[in-house]
Amino acid sequence: MRKEHIIIKGAREHNLKNISLRIPKNRITVFTGVSGSGKSSLVFDTIAAESQRQLNETFPSFIRHRLPHYGQPEADELSNLSPAVIIDQKPIGGNARSTVGTATDIFTLLRLLFSRIGEPFIGYSNIFSFNHPNGMCPECDGLGKVSVLDTDLFFDTSKSLNEGAILFPTFAKGGWRFSRYICSNLFDPDKKLRDYSEDEWHQLLYADGLKLPDPLPCWPQSQQYYEGIVPRFKRSYLSKDSKELTGRHKADFEKVLTRGECSACKGSRVNEKVRSCKIGTYNIADCAAMEIPVLANFINTITDPRAVTIVKAIGERLQQMMAIGLHYLTLDRDTGSLSGGESQRIKMVRHLGSSLSEMTYILDEPSIGLHPRDVHQLNQLLFQLRDKGNTVLVVEHDPDVIAIADHIVDIGPRAGTEGGKIVFEGPLDELKVSGTLTGRYWSRERSLRSTARQPSGSIVIKNATLHNLKSVTVEIPTGVLTVVTGVAGSGKSSLINGVLPKQVPGAVRISQSAISGSKRSHMATYTGIFDEIRSLFAKANKVKAALFSSNSEGGCKVCKGVGEITLDLAFMDPITTICEECGGKRYTAETLAYRFNGKNIYEALQQTVDEAVTYFTGYHDITGMLERLRDVGLGYLTLGQPLSTLSGGERQRIKLAMRLEDAENQLFIMDEPTTGLHMSDVDRLLEIFARIVGKGNTLVVVEHNLEVISQADHIIDMGPGAGREGGTVVFTGTPDDLIGHPASQTGKFLRQYLSQ
Repeated sequence: MRKEHIIIKGAREHNLKNISLRIPKNRITVFTGVSGSGKSSLVFDTIAAESQRQLNETFPSFIRHRLPHYGQPEADELSNLSPAVIIDQKPIGGNARSTVGTATDIFTLLRLLFSRIGEPFIGYSNIFSFNHPNGMCPECDGLGKVSVLDTDLFFDTSKSLNEGAILFPTFAKGGWRFSRYICSNLFDPDKKLRDYSEDEWHQLLYADGLKLPDPLPCWPQSQQYYEGIVPRFKRSYLSKDSKELTGRHKADFEKVLTRGECSACKGSRVNEKVRSCKIGTYNIADCAAMEIPVLANFINTITDPRAVTIVKAIGERLQQMMAIGLHYLTLDRDTGSLSGGESQRIKMVRHLGSSLSEMTYILDEPSIGLHPRDVHQLNQLLFQLRDKGNTVLVVEHDPDVIAIADHIVDIGPRAGTEGGKIVFEGPLDELKVSGTLTGRYWSRERSLRSTARQPSGSIVIKNATLHNLKSVTVEIPTGVLTVVTGVAGSGKSSLINGVLPKQVPGAVRISQSAISGSKRSHMATYTGIFDEIRSLFAKANKVKAALFSSNSEGGCKVCKGVGEITLDLAFMDPITTICEECGGKRYTAETLAYRFNGKNIYEALQQTVDEAVTYFTGYHDITGMLERLRDVGLGYLTLGQPLSTLSGGERQRIKLAMRLEDAENQLFIMDEPTTGLHMSDVDRLLEIFARIVGKGNTLVVVEHNLEVISQADHIIDMGPGAGREGGTVVFTGTPDDLIGHPASQTGKFLRQYLSQ
């Protein structure tokens, strides 16, 4: 008999309050609720974890030890599960050799295509791989990039050689290498480098194997040829056989290097032999550098009967890339440069080609990074997954994704300890009148900002050409909120994250990038409140503050204050287990015996921000920061939350909270700050934006969220398309004027949003 529902009874993982529900199979179910309400605890830490745990149990022990380890979730019953495929926003695994082409397997198909019909024939498909010794460029080892000396950092051109113009220690004044350049008699040692002629610069930097016409007596007789700084530096430090780089100069070495395109292969990664094999006029590197639609057009022109099945397979994959809104990418793009949303959609492409059915596909906010136009395309892909006979579970905040759900589960009512309950189950029509937080925000009236703030001046960007920008000139008003819009790949980030900060060096960029810190670092240490917390515990117990640091005297001696033990299995992946000595609490039993306000240090750090505000009442150095964290919608995070577990949106909002107090007359740049935010939290974020601008600051936000767009003072809409079809300013002005603009995709969807 067919099982129609996934059955969950008594789920208690994290903040879940003993919940029970039935999730229809072979349907799209969307889980909604504020951040921290328990959506991920239910979908990922309960359903996905148990599904994968049981699947892993079917493998032999050798294989199991190489797979992720999942504990049994806290629940009374989990039944009718099917194998789960998690399509999350974590970066695509791989190293510097991983590209969009390798991650989607399209490059593998291209290699096969060129080995079949490429002319001249040079070998089978492996030889076309930049990871194969016979295919990779020998100069860069198939990476497409090499370390290049940055002469701007190597020299101070305002000085002469004798004044210390060379900044790198082993080439600097007084050393034997330095004497070679003085004794060559090619330069005036007292002439400032900025006054050098083109020939003098070339001889100082690039001359190699030069027989000196008239060296000074100090030139060593054993030295036959002169060698410029760049070839000498490359031979000494960058060649494979170099043994000169030591720890003493490593920091100086890294300062003067940048990663540049390999001159031998022009960044293509493959060697000359591979590049000589062509289909028509294109080699495999040319194909990898094409944007997806251009490559698709070329592939469709191939009619050779030997390649029919390969052409069909490549064409299908490329169509899926375009359907999911990734048409602006190229196959040679490094996967490390992809955003979380792009990484997730790349993973979707891989699964769309699968013929498996009766699977459970679990997606984590797949709309992140997508313009409203592309969300429609995403929805079509969700339908495809469902219609192949699969169950699709989606954690999502975007109204356009929620709208296509067959079934909605709303979790709340709030975050943290105030969440963890099922507040609604059913179709969208019933959610709208349910009275839940999600339902209320869905049904509320939508309108544009009534009065725009008046700018105090402007920042002018002139003739910007970074990436796909087509000589863009645009004014950004100061003292107001400017929202930069446009489809993914239209040039928004190139303009605002690439060009603008260079024009305004003092700009405050609040990004979603990882927060630096050790594996012991958590939210309290990063925000600076942990020093004060440790002092409170120390004073209350009349002991040293160091006792309350897991990095110092109070740390568990077995796990060194990490809370986990990692076992290195040499050729296999390491296994990480909870420390049995401290039970994952990180502290010694002696430290955990000390209390402040009824809690030990571990219990204090296990509190959410919301709980800690009450716990630390009266201690303003702590509660001030906690209030700001709560203002940016992070009240549900615990003080001891490891930095490594935070999402990009959470990292960005922590950085914002730390800047709120002292922000005056500055330029703030933010990239999609609504990432991971419920509709109610977007309102709170807009209030914070108003506070920032109210202090005389300029706020520039790259954003797709239509509520944020509707409340902007000024809009810059980039486009009209992505990649080569983007890179121009389509519109500048108010949201009201944007609605009627015929060429703006954003205006069209903003108009629809306001009319709903």
